[in-house]
Amino acid sequence: MEIFLIGEYLKSERVIMREIEEKDWVDVHKYASQQMVCQYQPWGPNSEEESEEFVKQVIIDAKKKPRSRFVFAIILRGNGNMIGAAELNIQDYSNKIGEIGYIINPDFWGMGYASEAAKLLIGIGFEQFNLHRIYATCDPRNVASSKVLEKIGMTKEGRMREDLLLKDGWRDSLLYSILVHEWSGK
Repeated sequence: MEIFLIGEYLKSERVIMREIEEKDWVDVHKYASQQMVCQYQPWGPNSEEESEEFVKQVIIDAKKKPRSRFVFAIILRGNGNMIGAAELNIQDYSNKIGEIGYIINPDFWGMGYASEAAKLLIGIGFEQFNLHRIYATCDPRNVASSKVLEKIGMTKEGRMREDLLLKDGWRDSLLYSILVHEWSGK
């Protein structure tokens, strides 16, 4: 897959990713307010105010120096609709480590958009930020997310026990990663 970084846009065959803008809170809220979307997350379902606050915090974080958080709206090329968000966090500049995450509106689940967005994040992590290792975590019950991470070439490293506190108690996380020499711009 070819990755194009044009200004603040990332492009692939079916999606364009651009930095989150203030107006995006409305589209964020469409999925972040749904229980099924946040069932494996420590947040949500969001109120309108929480969705607005998320977007405001993303914009604040984008202005920090050095910047470590990059959050993109996932936009369908065909109609320009925002269907989710994808995030790259540079966890350690010295050791060149980044973390990715993504969330998709359930109306678009199972269509490959999460994989496409995650590949774009990995591409900029390795190609633009010269990272050596990129990782992601997911709830072991979230089979769809595990499949996305495997599909994009990440290796399952193991299970971190009770590392995240959810509303209903502690959850384990599966840890996946990919190293720069394993990436071929898939």
